[in-house]
Amino acid sequence: MPSAEIITIGTELLLGEIHDTNATHIARVLRDVGIDLFRKTTIGDNTRRIAQTIQEAMQRADIIITTGGLGPTVDDPTREAVALAVGVETEFRPELWEQIQNRFQRFGRIPTENNKRQAFIPKGSIPIENPVGTAPCFIVEAGGHAILSLPGVPREMEFLMKHAVLPYLRQRFDLHGIIKARVLHTGGVGESQVDDLIGDLETLSNPTVGLLAHAGQVDIRITAKAESEVEADAMIRPLEEDICRRLGAWIYGADEETLASVALSGLRKHGWRLAVVEAGLGGDLTARLAGEAGLFLGGEVLVTQPGPAELLAITTAYRQQHGAEVALGVALKPGSEKQDVYLVSITPLGVQQLSQSYGGPPGNAPSWAVNQGLNVLRNL
Repeated sequence: MPSAEIITIGTELLLGEIHDTNATHIARVLRDVGIDLFRKTTIGDNTRRIAQTIQEAMQRADIIITTGGLGPTVDDPTREAVALAVGVETEFRPELWEQIQNRFQRFGRIPTENNKRQAFIPKGSIPIENPVGTAPCFIVEAGGHAILSLPGVPREMEFLMKHAVLPYLRQRFDLHGIIKARVLHTGGVGESQVDDLIGDLETLSNPTVGLLAHAGQVDIRITAKAESEVEADAMIRPLEEDICRRLGAWIYGADEETLASVALSGLRKHGWRLAVVEAGLGGDLTARLAGEAGLFLGGEVLVTQPGPAELLAITTAYRQQHGAEVALGVALKPGSEKQDVYLVSITPLGVQQLSQSYGGPPGNAPSWAVNQGLNVLRNL
């Protein structure tokens, strides 16, 4: 399978002023067609540094995809940087200038002289028409490598990945295989516990198994390389079944399923409606449950920090006020070394009270506490 690296270009990305969603999208597209992604790099708008980064990537990967830096201004250096990296000059392409002019005409605008810079691309490169934007793109083939330069505007990049880049890569590298991932979600268990139970599976080569810890949730990613999706599924299935046997009820869902949706699904099966009370969570618990009209009856965000007894009393009153079958109360108590969360659930079957401690980064405590509350709901 061919290998790839992604280079996202822009000082605004490097300084954290803009969140880089392009690399994530490209990575998933490459994964789905069986291309191994070796590295993702972000670099500022400096021609020589970009060129050096491309040259370094060419020593490791077959495919280099860049995004950004194709605009008309002086600080859009990608065209010159790619040309410098492969040792050629840029050249003016009249057909690209015509495409740019036609695009502006459809917008009812007239291009300025600096837009003409966008019609200069590395000598000998393959132009890619951009029907959803004004910046032409290009492919440079050099020494068995392919450098594909795409715009930084996400909508344009995504369109060109689908309609231009993928067809080119399939033909150029004779792509047939895929890389497919299945993500299992767990709640109520820590990363070290999961690792202790499935650590032997994390040494496999294909499929591979890896862990990703969040605040109050651990994900297990199973990734398979295969010639087809059917074959990948067949490789993943027995491994998933083995993991589910080992972890049991700690696993609550997979892929796009969320802890909130699974918890609400369980209440729906019982025919129970829900109301919640929260403190110290910034309204996140209520926000995660909102949107289920008729099932979620509302949430109260307290400005005080109630103890266990007070939380029980407030949650009981709120349940009665809304006529809910189920009420959940979650209160986070901040501390200097650890933070405590008090939980209370009231259902037609009785009352349950819990308290747990969190010793991780304080900023993650609210998310952790929300997931603890949702996990209580899931297990009702």
